[in-house]
Amino acid sequence: MARRRKRGLGCGGLILILLAVLAVAVPALFWWGPGPLPRETAVQVPEGSTLGEAARRLEAAGAIRSANWFRRFAGRLGSSDPIKAGEFAIPARSSAATILDLLQHGRPIQRLVTIPEGTPSVLVADRLKAEKLLAGPVAVPPEGSVLPDSYDFERGEQRAAVLKRMTAAMTRFLDDAWRARKKTTAVRSKREAVTLASIVEKETAVASERRMVAGVYSNRLRIGMPLQADPTVIYPITKGRPLGRRIFQSELRAKNGYNTYAEAGLPRGPIANPGRASIEAVLDPAPTKALYFVADGKGGHVFATTLAEHNANVRKWYAIRRQRGEM
Repeated sequence: MARRRKRGLGCGGLILILLAVLAVAVPALFWWGPGPLPRETAVQVPEGSTLGEAARRLEAAGAIRSANWFRRFAGRLGSSDPIKAGEFAIPARSSAATILDLLQHGRPIQRLVTIPEGTPSVLVADRLKAEKLLAGPVAVPPEGSVLPDSYDFERGEQRAAVLKRMTAAMTRFLDDAWRARKKTTAVRSKREAVTLASIVEKETAVASERRMVAGVYSNRLRIGMPLQADPTVIYPITKGRPLGRRIFQSELRAKNGYNTYAEAGLPRGPIANPGRASIEAVLDPAPTKALYFVADGKGGHVFATTLAEHNANVRKWYAIRRQRGEM
């Protein structure tokens, strides 16, 4: 009698099963399993990068095990959405699938350099030079050419490129603001608008006062009365850096194109980079007959139409300063 053959998979069947398991396990392990990155790491994806180029950067950073495998599995198992440019924070042990989703739909790291309203151009250059994640030299921009704001940048970006965006932003804003100017403005050009706005910016930090201060200076310009703005005395001495002392009488008399005590009219150019609100105030000044203002001791100013009123306000201010021990 012939022996009955035992039913079973045999060696070949086991191999096929093993291969099938591996065919599922390997992609699952590589694509969805924990990645090799030991700690959160930032990876930069330059503008215009392909998926392959991004994958090579990820491999070099240790975020994935193989750029080639990442690209192949991304095409088979991932979304077809395009990747973004920018710097991305890759969490530790992120899977390849998670990393692809982050590049396609996540938010890049936002790095900002902030230029406050009224910052002189020499200090704009200082801020850019102090930002260690930027690269390359930067020149001091023309005074009044930068729009104060917060600007995003990428790690390693050229300082000059960031500055170019700042000046382009001022050009766009000023063009729009000039078209919307009111007939009551006392300035005759965009440069005059920035020049007067830079004085307004330096004279008051109170937002609600800007149009009023602009109104006072506009009135003075119309009648040929000197603006008598202290910041215009200081600017030619320090080019925008702090003076660190009181103004000398000789400096109040100096004729240098900026000193609005010694000469009537606007200075030869801006003394800082004014913000949007100060430019808009100059182009739409408050309707007022006031010609004078002085500090009120509370952070703002008190305004006057006549010199007698102004002198009384000045005496009150001096009394406050003496009470504080400042005089």
